[in-house]
Amino acid sequence: MDDAEWKKRLTPEQYAVLRQKGTESPFSGLLLDNTKPGTYVCAGCGTAVFLSNNKFESHCGWPSFYDVASNSAVTLSKDTTHGMTRTEVLCAACGGHLGHLFDDAPDQPTGLRYCINSVSLDFKPRTSDEN
Repeated sequence: MDDAEWKKRLTPEQYAVLRQKGTESPFSGLLLDNTKPGTYVCAGCGTAVFLSNNKFESHCGWPSFYDVASNSAVTLSKDTTHGMTRTEVLCAACGGHLGHLFDDAPDQPTGLRYCINSVSLDFKPRTSDEN
């Protein structure tokens, strides 16, 4: 998909985060406090990237997950912008910027914290006929 198509498909805020590697303001995301069971999908392409049972409250201002939906859901990339070195989390299907990965969640099973922008996600609630 070219840039013009992304601009048509996404809201301006989604475009700024997913395609231009922006960050939403902390504590502003609609999915930050979501505790419903379901799947978090990439807002750009609909690929399942995180599951609700891997979400936890990290008090960082963005939705946090300790694991991905599947091993092929995201790709990781070294990010040296803003004078620091971080690990960027990208949707493996469309390359959209989701957020960053940190290894500062020792109370979680993996010790990892996927710090993800709400605007880069859509939420698909679990239906009553799913396990």
